[in-house]
Amino acid sequence: MAQAWRQRRQASLFHPSKPNGEGMLVLGIESSCDETALALCDDGGEVASVISSQADLHALFGGVVPELASREHARLIGPLLDDLLAKAGLGPSPLRNVDRIAVTRGPGLLGCLLVGVAFAKALAMSAGIPLIGVDHLQAHLLAADLGNDLAYPSLGVLISGGHTHLYRMDSPVDMTVLGRTIDDAAGEACDKFAKMAGLPYPGGALLDALGRRGEADPDLFPRPYTHNDNLDFSFSGLKTAGLNWISQHPGAVFPAGSTPARERLGLAPQELCCAAASFQLAIAETLCIKARRALALFRPRGIVVAGGVAANSVVRAAFHALAEEAGLPLSIPSPALCGDNAVMVARSGWHMARAGRCHGLDLSAIPRGRAIPRDWKPCPA
Repeated sequence: MAQAWRQRRQASLFHPSKPNGEGMLVLGIESSCDETALALCDDGGEVASVISSQADLHALFGGVVPELASREHARLIGPLLDDLLAKAGLGPSPLRNVDRIAVTRGPGLLGCLLVGVAFAKALAMSAGIPLIGVDHLQAHLLAADLGNDLAYPSLGVLISGGHTHLYRMDSPVDMTVLGRTIDDAAGEACDKFAKMAGLPYPGGALLDALGRRGEADPDLFPRPYTHNDNLDFSFSGLKTAGLNWISQHPGAVFPAGSTPARERLGLAPQELCCAAASFQLAIAETLCIKARRALALFRPRGIVVAGGVAANSVVRAAFHALAEEAGLPLSIPSPALCGDNAVMVARSGWHMARAGRCHGLDLSAIPRGRAIPRDWKPCPA
């Protein structure tokens, strides 16, 4: 992959002042939650990437501990950059080959974001490279841009552990929120149900694997917050319905043991497997109900589904059916790019650079719950 980049670079007519970004190499940095990741992307896509997950550490506590996550980012980010540059094979003084530095500025855990933003600022200042602050949620949607030709405008469906948003995507850098969750996100509901059922953290992927062993009952769980005419979501009621089901079926819990959870899937009660399938079906159908409403608001040329929950097999199948029903192409990132990663950050930064946008060293980190400001500036030549 690095060799292919060098060939593209040598053949490129790129100069930093060119607005089309041809041949531009962007370093992406991601530290919004519990993955520390860095990647290099150019106009051809991913050049190289590295990632370190803290899942095993936070599994001890049943969820992400922000203070621990921040410390791990600070410990890992420097060595990971060294690994990335060596992997890319850029030669001596590798940062001289980098044209832009893109970093997730939010939303996310504030302490975690500050580690990545401070690191990006230090690199940008020391190497004289323009800095770009990236909206983490929009970057997720642009992960689908890798390997797909996105058609604009598109309906964007962002589904993750912390967010559930609908977007009108008019271009890679111009997106408008149409609807969002007013409480729990779809991924959070899945993780909480998995935890209540006895699955270890992170439970979403295990819930998917468990559900594949069962048969979904479409009447077991409600489609929450759909008896209205808006595009917002609310999954707190579904989470409560899951808790009630668990309390009414005390024997239908995932078996404890010292072996990895995936090795114990075959020991799970069939009743729990069916409940897992039913819970995920309720999530997927709720998402599609709201997405179908959004499709009626404008005439998109495609549907983009992204975020960690986009890796879920039930959700993917439901949106494939919706896209076929609407007669629209569907773009979903590969499962490896659905979760938090730096490839999507670098790709988003590449598009912003191509549009002539960047930020100064006064770039601020934006925690979850606050809107990302549109405070970019024209990129210097």
